[in-house]
Amino acid sequence: RSSRQLERQARLCSSPKMRLRVVRKMYEKRFGEPLSPDLTLQQIRGKEGLRVRSTYERLSVETGVPWSGRSYKRDSWKNADPVNKALSVANFCLYGICHAGIVALGYSPGLGFIHTGKQLSFVYDIADLYKTDITIPMAFHAAAEGVAHVESEVRHRCRDAFVEARLLKRIVEDIEDLMGPEYDDSVEQETFAIDPAAPGGIWDPDVGTVSGGINYEFAAGGERR
Repeated sequence: RSSRQLERQARLCSSPKMRLRVVRKMYEKRFGEPLSPDLTLQQIRGKEGLRVRSTYERLSVETGVPWSGRSYKRDSWKNADPVNKALSVANFCLYGICHAGIVALGYSPGLGFIHTGKQLSFVYDIADLYKTDITIPMAFHAAAEGVAHVESEVRHRCRDAFVEARLLKRIVEDIEDLMGPEYDDSVEQETFAIDPAAPGGIWDPDVGTVSGGINYEFAAGGERR
C-alpha cells in the first residue's frame, strides 16, 4: 500500500549519479562479479554484448542448432527459424514473471535504468539478469529436439524452469538489492501500510509530507487560514 518503493525508484532514475550506480549493480549481477571502477559504461556494455554473443555461439555448438543472429519480426512470425521462435516465446514468459514481481513490490515497470522510454523498460532491465542462465539455453535445447509445436513446448518448459529455479523469489531479492534501503532517505513507518483505512500523507513544499485526513482550512484556534 505504500508508495515508498515507487518514489525511491523515481529518485534513482532522476539522478544521473544514482542511476549509474544502479546500472553498474545490474551489470555486476549479470557478470557475477564486481566490475572495475575504471570501466566506462560503454566498455561495460561492450563486455555484456560479447558475453551474450558468446552464449549464443556456445549453445549453437553444443546443441548443433544453426545460429545466424537474433531476429524477431512480429509481422513475419511464421518465417522465423525454430530457435528464434523459441527465444521470443521464452523471453515473453520471462517478461511476464518479472512484470508480476515488479508490480507486486510496488515499483513501476516503466521506470527503467538501462532501458528507457518504454512502458516495460524496468521489466527488460530485470529480465536481462536471467536470460543467459535460463531462457537462452532453454530455447536452444528446445530447438535442437525439433519438437512440432516449439511455442507451446517452450511455454511449458518455462513454467517448470521458473518453479525449479524459484525465479520469482530470486527476482524479488534481486530487485530489493538493486533498489536497496541505502538509497531510501525515509525511515518513517507509514501507518497506512499497516491500516488500509488510514489516509496517506499530503505533500507540502515547505515541510515535506504532512498528515492526511486533517482539515487544514482552519488553524488550531479556529481562525480561518
